[in-house]
Amino acid sequence: MMTKNYNVRELVLGVLLAVTRDGEYSHIAIKSVLDKYQYVSKRDRSFLTRVSKGTLEHMIWIDHIIQHFSSVKLNKMKPVILNILRSSVYEIEFMDSIPAGVTCNEAVKLTQKKGFHNLKGFVNGVLRNISRDLDNVELPDEENNGIPYLSVAFSMPRWIIEQWNECYSMKEIHDMLSGFLEEFPTSIHVNTLKTTPKELKERLRKEGITVMETILPYALLLSDYDHLNAIEAFREGLFYVQDISSMLFLELAGIKEGDTVIDVCAAPGGKSIHVGERLKGTGTVYARDLTPYKIGLLEENVRRCGMENIVVEQADARIFREEDRNKADIVIADLPCSGLGIIGKKADIKYKMTPEKQKELARLQREILHTVQAYVKPGGVLLYSTCTIHIEENERNVTWFLKQHSDFRLSMQHQLLPRPGKNDGFFAAKLVKMEEHGENGS
Repeated sequence: MMTKNYNVRELVLGVLLAVTRDGEYSHIAIKSVLDKYQYVSKRDRSFLTRVSKGTLEHMIWIDHIIQHFSSVKLNKMKPVILNILRSSVYEIEFMDSIPAGVTCNEAVKLTQKKGFHNLKGFVNGVLRNISRDLDNVELPDEENNGIPYLSVAFSMPRWIIEQWNECYSMKEIHDMLSGFLEEFPTSIHVNTLKTTPKELKERLRKEGITVMETILPYALLLSDYDHLNAIEAFREGLFYVQDISSMLFLELAGIKEGDTVIDVCAAPGGKSIHVGERLKGTGTVYARDLTPYKIGLLEENVRRCGMENIVVEQADARIFREEDRNKADIVIADLPCSGLGIIGKKADIKYKMTPEKQKELARLQREILHTVQAYVKPGGVLLYSTCTIHIEENERNVTWFLKQHSDFRLSMQHQLLPRPGKNDGFFAAKLVKMEEHGENGS
């Protein structure tokens, strides 16, 4: 029997430092740790994932608590100490099954182990005070100071709330923010070329997985499982991960057997596989993305799902390909975006995004749209989508596109706000290339 030669709280600290100090994405940091320590018990895997994600999800509120009890400003703390405090506060606030005394003692031990012997008294004092007086921490005033209140209460950077407040009511924003903090089940698309929804539901439930039905007969929501690769039906390609919102959007695409479809930013492949399945072995889907890593994801998912009418290609969507001019019945442009519609699944997005990055992304989206519109046949469709809630990347990009390309008309445009257990935040526009105008080059 292998003895336990790791400290799970130290692994959590490693994840938090990778994200907050080194700029890593949390899902990648967590996967990296779990891949390195494959012998971590299921219980400790669950603890590591919950505390890492939960600390990041509630970080602004947690920092508000720490600052209330600490005489040292957060930006003056060493990253190791600040993140030990953060994960410990998460335990005290959100994990009733762990006695606060245990959390404090473990934090002190970890502080010493990391070489900060002189700060163990500080860590102990702050955490002991928090454990005694947490209920006395006050939020900013909700009535007179709505945005600061929402920022702290729901751990959302203030600038994002201010941006949303230009387009949405405070109630809509409140509902989105509270929804982001709820548990998000995994949305899956049943691979109907290999099984039926009924058969898959029965099989997953036998494995103890909670399965919920949705408004789409081939879409299910999963929870109460360890990780996807541990599910035999996933390894066999009986389902793949895809959000309900993108499934609904592709329902409106008008996919016909025999179509040629180009998916210009396809990884990890949910939309391409959806289309390939809908084509029933006919036509061709060209699934493209930029990096070898993303191509690897595409190839693995296409192979697992047994899709023989999907061609995976590495390509830069910004670079025009003459051989693709007027080639596609449908071009799918699900483009890189600020990702603010999926914060409920990837909490660290809200800390990594900035207004400047949003502007860069909006420019990139326009560059790609200008290039790939030339691939659409007269009478064909350009599907533009993002997983964000930002008018500059969404409605204003569509307005810009229609001014630049008068041979397209807007058939449909919709902004879905995130709803836990139902869909991500998602924007979609269906643009149809008119036949009477002839060709329009890049």
